[in-house]
Amino acid sequence: MKRGFKFRFYPTPEQAAELARTFGCVRKVFNMALDARSRAWTLEHRRVSYVETSAMLTEWKRTEELDFLAQVSSVPLQQSLRHLQTAYTAFFDKRARHPRFKSKKRSRDSAEYTRSAFRFHNGELTLAKMREPLAVVWSRPLPEDTEPSTVTVSRDRAGRWFVSLLVESAVSPGPATDATVGLDAGLTSLLTLSTGEKITNPKFERKDRARLGQAQRELSRKAQNSRNREKARLKVTRIHARITDRRRDFLHKLTTRLVRENQTIVIEDLTVRSLPGNRTLARAISDASWTELRSLLEYKCAWYGRELIAIDRFFPSSRTCSTCGLIHDELPLSVRRWTCAGCGTQHDRDHNAAKTILAAGLAVSACGAGVRPQRSSSGRAVGDEAGSVVVRTTAGPSPRGEAEVNR
Repeated sequence: MKRGFKFRFYPTPEQAAELARTFGCVRKVFNMALDARSRAWTLEHRRVSYVETSAMLTEWKRTEELDFLAQVSSVPLQQSLRHLQTAYTAFFDKRARHPRFKSKKRSRDSAEYTRSAFRFHNGELTLAKMREPLAVVWSRPLPEDTEPSTVTVSRDRAGRWFVSLLVESAVSPGPATDATVGLDAGLTSLLTLSTGEKITNPKFERKDRARLGQAQRELSRKAQNSRNREKARLKVTRIHARITDRRRDFLHKLTTRLVRENQTIVIEDLTVRSLPGNRTLARAISDASWTELRSLLEYKCAWYGRELIAIDRFFPSSRTCSTCGLIHDELPLSVRRWTCAGCGTQHDRDHNAAKTILAAGLAVSACGAGVRPQRSSSGRAVGDEAGSVVVRTTAGPSPRGEAEVNR
């Protein structure tokens, strides 16, 4: 499989200037091609292919006002056209929105180099149009006997430079284990495991909130388009970058541990996109980063031969007794401990939800489908009269869903 390895590097002033020109040209070509394709569809109702935009690029380089496009490597410019074609393909397949124009201030600065536009030899990476190799900090070794097929250079809003090398390598599946675990996402506890363990939410954004607020107030007082404003903006951006890096590092370590220890992991299919609409919890939900947590679990389970199951978002995991299966009609979010009216078992809300999620997920694994939420307040949670699992083939998209969050 193809894997990307990202490293930080420190360019010389000449390299930084060359890359900055390349970023600008990549953005310019992408926007011009997008404008040409949009105009062709609006005025002529005609689709423009990648081959046509490539021919347009050749003509643009010959014009006097766009001759600067010929001063940078042609490969990143061609790659930007390929990326635009990929975006249109996803749009016509209804997998993504219509491509949007790249902004100098808001879009990510990046340029992609294929094999003909860089040289990688003895741990030194040299890009086209550059005399010296990049000063890359090799924080980890690349897999043995691999050569990068694509190199992507980027610069984030904090002014840090990164290079990502795409290599093709095999990933050995993890040792088989019989352990299974259900995960219930929350805010006070980022995850509650069916084993009873609770992973405390580190709340990185809250820890740096005072510093971030002070830096943002200083930024608001600076004059527009001034050097002092740019310095203040960088200060704000670096605080954001610190929060993001710490959060990502924590999630990587947590998901790696879960994948190594368990053969089957069961989660809820929450509609996280709609949850920040809750003004009270929006900031905390965004800081928890449940979407990134799930994404990391998905690809790591695929890499290491684990099974990840997402049960239906409407499954009443918190209201279902994990002991007798009775579904309670109401259970306000403020109730953190409750007693089952059917069997008298006392439950911790999150631990009970995690155990119920695990039971439902194992039923899904046995039947190969998604759990359908029960409509009755009595009876077993995931069974019919014969005790078999009630399932459906697909769990269709829904504009809303209930998220179990704990304060």
